Amino acid sequence: MEGRMKKPIAIVAITKHGAENARRLAAQVPDADLYVSPKFKDDRVAIYYEEPLKDLIAKIFDGYITLVFYVSLGAVVRLIAPVLKDKKTDPAVLVVDDAGKYVISVLSGHLGGANEMAELLAAKIGAAPIVTTASDVGKTVPVDLVGRKLGWTIEDFSPVTAVSAAVVNEEPVAFVQETGEKNWWTRPTPVPPTVSLFDRIASIFENGRPPFSAVLLVTDRLSVRADLGRLADRTVVYRPRSLCLGMGCDSGVTVEDLEALVFPTLQSHGLSARCVRKVATVDLKQNEPGLVAFVNKHGYEFESFTRDLLNGLKDRVVTPSPYAEKYLKVVGVSEPAALLAAESSAPSESSPAGKAQLLVPKVKGTRCTLAVARVPF
Repeated sequence: MEGRMKKPIAIVAITKHGAENARRLAAQVPDADLYVSPKFKDDRVAIYYEEPLKDLIAKIFDGYITLVFYVSLGAVVRLIAPVLKDKKTDPAVLVVDDAGKYVISVLSGHLGGANEMAELLAAKIGAAPIVTTASDVGKTVPVDLVGRKLGWTIEDFSPVTAVSAAVVNEEPVAFVQETGEKNWWTRPTPVPPTVSLFDRIASIFENGRPPFSAVLLVTDRLSVRADLGRLADRTVVYRPRSLCLGMGCDSGVTVEDLEALVFPTLQSHGLSARCVRKVATVDLKQNEPGLVAFVNKHGYEFESFTRDLLNGLKDRVVTPSPYAEKYLKVVGVSEPAALLAAESSAPSESSPAGKAQLLVPKVKGTRCTLAVARVPF
């Protein structure tokens, strides 16, 4: 299935009662593929598989985001064992008993979404969800899921296990948020008392503070290890989508031109390319082929602004452009576009107008210019 888009969900049943319950569930789940043993074939819609169950699982395992089995838990564990690869890519696997009383999260509870799916499916069929992940049972911070729905990514997964252990064992943990959305905590219960919140790394080392066992750090800065000292190897770094690129360009600019300017510039200013949210430009350039291709290649959001809007930020432009003034009748493109994009990306409750921070004033490249602003969360 490599290179192909995964389908949403497969439901597999091997017994008479399981097949009937699986049909009822499938009717409530859009886009579900129902696989039923040919022993129970009738005129109702289903995929009646002919191969042994272990061969069916090997065939469909990589093709779905979620697999739901009306099969015993022990059997499912044995059947999926040969096809398991990696927690970051394996599908969510759930088991429902034949009577439909329990929905059990078996595999990829966090990253694959099996825990959340267990709750959703259980609600549909009136069953009890069974989730055994420590952070969910204890209603504490799920280290590998923090900010995921907001688009945050984890820089390096290697510390996740140790930091997760510190969290679930109720050791003192610092949550340092330099940027990113403030609504990252989604549980109805408060943040656990063992997790202390800060807005800068230096605060966790201030006199009188107890020593922390681990750190959860939300930042778009690259050089943070030196600031973390002894906790550098016990820190999970989250990359929020906090940066907006303002870009001006000439006709005929290429993707290579843009990449040659953007990524070295971010690196030299200590900013993570994983944090780029949006590219913005003047509306006259919104259909420039090279710029559009660059945005699509990297999956960025794209926004354009009128010359009136760009000129409205005249007092905030650090590096006016005589060229843009002469030919486009604007004070500049990259700097005001970056600031406007950052403010349009901010949550409305933060009242972002005028608050975006210009991190990188205009930099010139081959047939293009760049400025970088941070979203005012």
